[in-house]
Amino acid sequence: PWLPNRFHDGAVAEGQRKFMGTLWNTYAFFVLYANIDEFDATKYTLDYDKLSVMDKWLISKLNTLVKTVDNNLSDYKITESARVIQDFTDELSNWYVRRSRERFWGKEMTQDKINAYMTLYTALVTLAKVVAPMIPFMAEEIYRNLVCSIDKDAPISIHLCDYPKYDESKIDANLEACMDEVLKIVVLGRSARNASNIKNRQPIGKMFVKSENALDEFYTEIVADELNVKVVEFTDNVRECTTYNFKPQLKTVGPKYGKFLGGIREYLANVDGNAAMDELEANGAIKFDIDGATITLEKDDLLIESAQVEGFASESDNSITVVLDTRLSDELIEEGFVREIISKLQTMRKDSGFEVMDNIDIYVSGNDKIKAIMEKNADEIKNDVLALAIVLDANCDNSKEWNINGEKVSLGVVRK
Repeated sequence: PWLPNRFHDGAVAEGQRKFMGTLWNTYAFFVLYANIDEFDATKYTLDYDKLSVMDKWLISKLNTLVKTVDNNLSDYKITESARVIQDFTDELSNWYVRRSRERFWGKEMTQDKINAYMTLYTALVTLAKVVAPMIPFMAEEIYRNLVCSIDKDAPISIHLCDYPKYDESKIDANLEACMDEVLKIVVLGRSARNASNIKNRQPIGKMFVKSENALDEFYTEIVADELNVKVVEFTDNVRECTTYNFKPQLKTVGPKYGKFLGGIREYLANVDGNAAMDELEANGAIKFDIDGATITLEKDDLLIESAQVEGFASESDNSITVVLDTRLSDELIEEGFVREIISKLQTMRKDSGFEVMDNIDIYVSGNDKIKAIMEKNADEIKNDVLALAIVLDANCDNSKEWNINGEKVSLGVVRK
């Protein structure tokens, strides 16, 4: 409604990419693994008491979605409904499914795997019903395949179903708030990583978080895993890792202290940033002498920027500050190589058209450093890429040259 024209190709393409493509990929992910495991949702129940925290979070978000959209549509708030649906779909795909992907890989149908299947199935079927008035054909396709294929008593069309009803008892506002905090920390952490040019697959030793709400171990483990950090520590003080740069705000400082402007600039350029910030927060101003005159600068008189301390990378957003310790030990660097090697092998599996559960042999040649790292970490590499053996100093018909953190190496994969 806020656009000058009602329809144009760019808007359609963006909607398809951001929402419809995301929804369809999430649905396709479920179908892929459900077919592999011959999963039939009618044979199981969603036992709420047995669910993991991540599952309960998604069920809470799902019920909040139904409640919000139903209320919005009752008041003809179409745009607001669409935005809420798009946000939920994004979190379903890029947070829940991505965080839970490995739960679908196991060969045994454990309780945790059942929980993952039933949580995602419930979310997809309910979401399809929620969006049916907006994307009737895609919603119908998802419903017919997920529901009608296994339940002959179900309505033959999603448009013959009742609109979903929310369960207030399944809405956990505190759980949703904690996960929102996790997402904010992760976004800031990724930004700090990017600013320091450290790849996501390179492990980092420690991360500090300054926040009004310290999260418990479950959530800190998620943050650590998402950002590939060994230790996440919540603290009230990050001054050893961060500092501040101060400059005079010319439009206010100029009229008051024009003839002292050069001295003020010099003083602020050399001041201890943390000490000055402490004084500013405690007294509402910083005071110092220039040529015998007392200078008083309040917040409005200053341009303040957070600055990096060597060996650390920090990002802030209102109430949250994250700091990454960017100093890398030899052990962390080696682990980073292992992650990169696994990533390249997974890419080769995909590009070769191998099935998800196919076993392979790995061939490596042309770089003694990479060969030694693969020998030392053979069990981890083989387990992650479903390899039976690593063949050293040899190539195969399906070999490819790679540059891994500046090291050139030939890697090959053969289906067994």
